Amino acid sequence: MKKLTSIVLIMILALSAIPAFAADQDIVEIAVDNGSFTILVAALQEADLVGALQGEGPFTVFAPTDDAFAALLEALDISAEQLLAQPGLADVLLYHVVSGKVMSTDLSDGMMAPTLNGESITVDLSMGVKINDSSVAIADIEATNGVIHVIDQVLVPSNFELVIEDMMMEENDIVDIALGNEDFSMLVALLQQADLVGALQGEGPFTVFAPTNDAFADLLAALDISAADLLAQPALADVLLYHVVSGKVMSGDLSDGLMAPTLNGESIAFDLSDGVKVNMSNVISADIVASNGVVHVVDSVLVPGNFVLADMMDDEEIPKTNDIGLLPYALLSVIGLAGYKSFKRK
Repeated sequence: MKKLTSIVLIMILALSAIPAFAADQDIVEIAVDNGSFTILVAALQEADLVGALQGEGPFTVFAPTDDAFAALLEALDISAEQLLAQPGLADVLLYHVVSGKVMSTDLSDGMMAPTLNGESITVDLSMGVKINDSSVAIADIEATNGVIHVIDQVLVPSNFELVIEDMMMEENDIVDIALGNEDFSMLVALLQQADLVGALQGEGPFTVFAPTNDAFADLLAALDISAADLLAQPALADVLLYHVVSGKVMSGDLSDGLMAPTLNGESIAFDLSDGVKVNMSNVISADIVASNGVVHVVDSVLVPGNFVLADMMDDEEIPKTNDIGLLPYALLSVIGLAGYKSFKRK
């Protein structure tokens, strides 16, 4: 009896905190007219699901409040804008929708309900009403095309992957991204010298392993040459194309020992045993998505195995990034790139 009384009191308090709902409105109209679902409404608009949830249905919607979304944003350390920009946003929202009108009295402990995104949610009635790990704060808000149950946490499907682009949105191509960050000024100068700017602004898609200015500075210091000497290399284009792979290869597509052919004809090797390495270079920032591919930032310059420095060091071959003898040349640069996220191995 005490347990039942506690549940009733909780429901009364929750109901008093949220304005009343009109039964003659559809699901979207109820969410729009209520001040507690502004992020949910914005997400539905962004994912182009407003029209669908105004359809005949009926639908059952487990609706997270603004407080629920705020808790998710804090947990993921992202902004509302970044959440709305997620490519999997529609799947997350559809994970909150069940076909048919499922009232609270239709629920049973352990019940599995398939959602419109294809995955199922689980009902737990052992202590109140839970949908997965989220508690139902208000139940059975009837709409003209279904029913809403208010929940205190956002339901996240198991296959959801957070994509962070540091607000460098996909309208920028690979060259735009490089031009927009001062840490790639040397790379941009080399691309211009090698007449590769136009190629990397093409449709692609391309995957570019982009060395920072620090990476190039370490190379120049190790070889005791100037930037002008590097720019004058006749095989400069081959070195730059050794940093480019055809196709859009995200960090999640990599595997330990993978060999990927580059646009200069030679292959690069991936080592995932300790972070992510491309040959002997560390990936310090991954998955910077562009309109024509993706950029991964590396901390040392990749040098193809057959490259020889022209008219320098008595034609001695440049130490290769996949050569054990690289270490004495100190080609590994200072890790860190302001403005980009650090790579987290998945």
